[in-house]
Amino acid sequence: MLHAQLQRLLDQINTIIVGKRTQVEDCVACLLAGGHLLIEDVPGVGKTTLAHALAVSLGLRFSRVQFTADLMPSDLVGVSVYERGQESFVFHPGPIFSQVLLADEINRAGPKTQSALLEAMEEHQVSVEGETRPLPQPFFVIATQNPADQLGTYALPESQLDRFLMCITLGYPDRASERELLAGQDRRAAVHQLPAVMSPAELMTMQQAVRQVHAADPLLDYLQDLIAATRSGQWFVEGLSPRAGIAVLRAAKARAFIARRDYVAPDDIQAVLPQTIAHRLVPVAGSGRGRVEQVRAMVEAVPLP
Repeated sequence: MLHAQLQRLLDQINTIIVGKRTQVEDCVACLLAGGHLLIEDVPGVGKTTLAHALAVSLGLRFSRVQFTADLMPSDLVGVSVYERGQESFVFHPGPIFSQVLLADEINRAGPKTQSALLEAMEEHQVSVEGETRPLPQPFFVIATQNPADQLGTYALPESQLDRFLMCITLGYPDRASERELLAGQDRRAAVHQLPAVMSPAELMTMQQAVRQVHAADPLLDYLQDLIAATRSGQWFVEGLSPRAGIAVLRAAKARAFIARRDYVAPDDIQAVLPQTIAHRLVPVAGSGRGRVEQVRAMVEAVPLP
């Protein structure tokens, strides 16, 4: 039953985001693993549409915040306003009190506003004026950022990058997919016509099922070998933290669940590794490779169990 619903979800999103099945599966895997997603790409390739299609298909409350240089933390979390009729301050929640939050062009805002997301992403709560307020469940952040060489961008701090379970790139569509986009109806308009294929409660049941996926000891040995390789100094300036290792395992369990298996295979680890660790690492000087390419080269060098 759960797997049938999951397949309907994937199929429905793929009717909107054409020709990007792998990236759509990564997005859903990130959600099932209980993490948050960072999409790094140029404007106009479907980042916002993907986030909106996912929220509508899951029946979740959706909010979008356009990050700009003058965006303040209170614009995100909310503010208390004095109301004369009640003779007291009344809290007006900001857009972060949603179930799917699209933080669009997150690296166009200043560091103070970027850091306002940290507690919400990690603790699923926000502290406003000395009071802690829980966020709705489930809570999923999809942040988009433009390439760092574009004008008006600020690099995300390492502490915030580490809060994202996955970082993916959509990229340009192939010729056949682009023709389908050109000849078909407007994808953003089509999103509003999508039915919800599951409820928030069913999604949370699915997330619980993902946590029960089995990881055998040899599989954990292999994961530890990969983590140790990142710390060896041969491939990256600094290695993965234990939190990053847990993130890889969670993402691999979600991928195994999508493949209708109740156990994690080495292929699952390899499939999610670039998306889950590349944004957390810096290749050593002189490697001549980008982050993702360096991760793949390291994977090839670490023997399977």
